[in-house]
Amino acid sequence: MKQTIEAAIDQHKDRFISMARFIGEHPELGHEEFQASQRLMEELKRYGFQIQNPVLDLPTAFIGTYSSSKPGPTLAFLCEYDALPELGHACGHHLICTMGVAAAVGLQSVIEELGGTIRVYGTPAEETKGAKVPMSSAGLFDDVDFALMAHPYYTYEKSGQSLAMDAKQFEFFGKAAHAAASPYEGINALDAVLQLFNAVNALRQQLESHTRIHGIITEGGKAANIIPEYAVAQFYIRSANRPYTDETVSKVLRCAEGAALQTGCKLKVSNYEYSYDELITNETLSDLFTRNLMDMGIPEAAIEYGKDHGSVDLGNVSRHCPAIHPYIKVIDEKHLLHTPEFRDLAMKDRAFEGMLQGAKALAYTAYDAISKPGMLAAIREEFKRSVQPSV
Repeated sequence: MKQTIEAAIDQHKDRFISMARFIGEHPELGHEEFQASQRLMEELKRYGFQIQNPVLDLPTAFIGTYSSSKPGPTLAFLCEYDALPELGHACGHHLICTMGVAAAVGLQSVIEELGGTIRVYGTPAEETKGAKVPMSSAGLFDDVDFALMAHPYYTYEKSGQSLAMDAKQFEFFGKAAHAAASPYEGINALDAVLQLFNAVNALRQQLESHTRIHGIITEGGKAANIIPEYAVAQFYIRSANRPYTDETVSKVLRCAEGAALQTGCKLKVSNYEYSYDELITNETLSDLFTRNLMDMGIPEAAIEYGKDHGSVDLGNVSRHCPAIHPYIKVIDEKHLLHTPEFRDLAMKDRAFEGMLQGAKALAYTAYDAISKPGMLAAIREEFKRSVQPSV
């Protein structure tokens, strides 16, 4: 069966490489990925997938579905295809989405014998307002038996951890005044932002080591001789789990309230992006993926333990169905994600070879999960145990 899957992916590899190259050469920001989503949907239609688009009124989101004539589980391959501002596809999302489609096509070649339904979820804007968040909240993954995706990188990593995250915006409203003639008539909103940063920096010592807080000032005044009446700071607040992230957010909110009180400003707090939950890796699924990499010739010593790479909206999905997010080696030099060096190497033939390898490993993993006796039950049982504390 796995030979059939491999042959199906190899048969169409030129099309997959062409699609990945096209998306890589035409980077689009989150929720603006019209060319990428259209290309992906057209490719899925070519293989007989039924397309739902838009999804939840998101114009670049889609769900492609292929059902066999036999009943069976529902499994999902997830696609991301948004690019980064200025950097383009420096996170390799052009490879991620192509891996998802190629894996689906590979598994499609044996699904009639296995029974079941294949879904390909097109999920926009992972880098910012990740569509997996509202899609999860709407229950679009609740009937999925498991969800798979893989991320390109400079090495192999097992599916590991990610950080829960809130994106908070703090707006301070003061009063303008001439900074030289009558500064005492003003209320300085920028001072409030600076006090917030100082308070957050003091707070760090009392936080657990897995916590990350980082922010910028997006508005700090219009001219040096005018007391700023309006100033804005945006922060990402992260930790290893949702409860501690919520606790840390409460502490940062008190820092902001104190800054407003000290300066006499009024404060408005909002979320400027979606909140991401931590990834709950399904270890049963992860072990299947790792074993398939090893069967494909990757030494066990070359597959590292999954590290924390920040926050992913797949974390929200992993609370609704079993999921994994391993990393696939697509470049041979050590360059981090979100860098020009990774972006450039991710468009080379070596990267496309790694992409196809990842697609095969994903398809093989889905096949094992469906075909091996008791495997689906084991995956479901682990999922129930892992999400129960958060329910």
